[in-house]
Amino acid sequence: MTLVNIAVAVSGGGRSLANLLEHERKGQTKFRITCVLTSQYDCKGVSIAENAGLPVFFHRFPLQQDQELDISLESFLKKHKAEWIVLAGFLRPLPILPAWNLKIINIHPALLPKFGGKGMYGQHVHNAVLANKEVVSGATVHFVNEKYDEGAIIAQVLVPVRNNDTAEELAARVFAGECKLYPVVLNSLISGTLPVAQNEIFVMDLTNG
Repeated sequence: MTLVNIAVAVSGGGRSLANLLEHERKGQTKFRITCVLTSQYDCKGVSIAENAGLPVFFHRFPLQQDQELDISLESFLKKHKAEWIVLAGFLRPLPILPAWNLKIINIHPALLPKFGGKGMYGQHVHNAVLANKEVVSGATVHFVNEKYDEGAIIAQVLVPVRNNDTAEELAARVFAGECKLYPVVLNSLISGTLPVAQNEIFVMDLTNG
């Protein structure tokens, strides 16, 4: 089986990158990570990438359009034959390059469209979920567009919010769901077996687990 090459974009601890690499190591993927993008060169995700022997593209990724960035990023991605770009804890705006139209995806630690947008990342998301007294949370995989967390939703994983949960406890449960969902969605997108039409959202329900 020919594996599809992907780039993974990180800004922090790289736990999702490590999860995808582990699935790849076990032969459980239809993709192969060939390079990593980062907005924070001293983050742990870069160390994970370098330990795996992966080339890393570093840029601050400014809020405004940067034509030189677009050119250098496209050159890097083509050099490493990346067919998909997978955001995994990437906290900066990524240029939407035409060659990767509908091949840039992100995972967000909440059930979009709730708890998305500016400022909704990390513990801020889980604090907001708890403050709103939600009984179910989870994570959402969506296509990336020019606006944070507003791209078309592809799939979601549902996890329970338990009585007296702390933000840390909820975050751990959501991340465990992310680790199950993201490789499945990636494999399905690459093989063309996941519906991506409007109102056709793949749902993985872990609320009874």
